[in-house]
Amino acid sequence: MRKNRCVLALAFLFFCSCASESYYKLRINLPAKTTLDLSRFDEVFVTNFLIKKETKDINLSQELTDYFYFEFGQKFKGKTSRENVSLKDEDLFKNEDFWKNLSPGRKNSILLTGSAQYSEEVRKAILENKRDRFETPFPPERVLAERRFYILNLELYLIDAQSGKILYKRNFNESKGYDNPRQAGYFAFFDLIQAVKGKLFSNILAETKIQERYLISH
Repeated sequence: MRKNRCVLALAFLFFCSCASESYYKLRINLPAKTTLDLSRFDEVFVTNFLIKKETKDINLSQELTDYFYFEFGQKFKGKTSRENVSLKDEDLFKNEDFWKNLSPGRKNSILLTGSAQYSEEVRKAILENKRDRFETPFPPERVLAERRFYILNLELYLIDAQSGKILYKRNFNESKGYDNPRQAGYFAFFDLIQAVKGKLFSNILAETKIQERYLISH
């Protein structure tokens, strides 16, 4: 009996010691690691985009230009401008003389340009309608369903306006499926371009990321 009392006393002390600890959840802003530091530039020029295949009901180059012009204007600490450039082929992106001769003498500026293709496709899949196991003894019913997918392939370049050299290059391949077979491509485009923006800005803008940490206090 005395032995049991000792065990209960030890257990009581253990739980009291645990209860004396407090847990605090903290949200900490941590700087993101950047591939290219844009803080050393004074101005970003958003140019036209080379469109590999024209898209029905959407001016892809114009939409990309407008989107990046607005987003850089919100996030970039320097000035954001537009530059109308005639792009004939992809080899032009590697032509340093072409880019540095656009505006001779331009310093501390960077050009955002690239190529893009936006497409859609309908994919069919066999799905099973789940039923309650007590509802029917028969196996689940299989139905043929269609989903509309939109795909955005985007190759972005950030080019030094003074030297014409490519400072940053990245390929983005974003896709998203919709249950609605009549999903409008115009609205799907903005879902995809926002995914691109999140990845791009985490690479080139020193934005902070919020992470959670736990602090244990005795």
